[in-house]
Amino acid sequence: MVTHVPAEAHGDERGALLSFIAEQRGGIRRSVLGLTDQQATSRPSASELSLAGLLKHVAEVEQGWIARAKGESPAVHRDETNWHECFQLTGDETVESCLAYYEKVAAETEAFIRSVPSLDDTFALPDQPWFPPEGRVSMRWVCLHLIRETARHAGHADIIRESLDGATAFELVAKEQGTSWG
Repeated sequence: MVTHVPAEAHGDERGALLSFIAEQRGGIRRSVLGLTDQQATSRPSASELSLAGLLKHVAEVEQGWIARAKGESPAVHRDETNWHECFQLTGDETVESCLAYYEKVAAETEAFIRSVPSLDDTFALPDQPWFPPEGRVSMRWVCLHLIRETARHAGHADIIRESLDGATAFELVAKEQGTSWG
């Protein structure tokens, strides 16, 4: 399933930020388009990253940031004992279940960002070395961070997918739209 932000939503700052997040999510989703779970979990390079692992990771990260912005705990607690599991399918997880979860997370992100009184509103972060040292960030910051985080991993996904079967981002966009590229 492809989620599109309505065209009229792009005119305001929230709409612009949400559309950029949605665009980067699309790159992640398309990276697994037409692949089996076995292909999506393969690691065709020296890296430990797989497409399925990247998909799971970006969904967990987005959910965690929005939960923190709401003053809640992330759905999945990660620490040094289980961090590696956020980059691999575990238990009965499949690419399909991760895609469905990512769609749910995306809808929750959109609804939450649209509902906050101001993008200038801030929330506290846990005192951990990987969070910004200021201890508080704004809703705008979290949107920009999600764009950066997702885009970084979408780039990883482009490389992994091309290594698997030669499919490029442009070809995958065309395939998703039912057209051909080039």
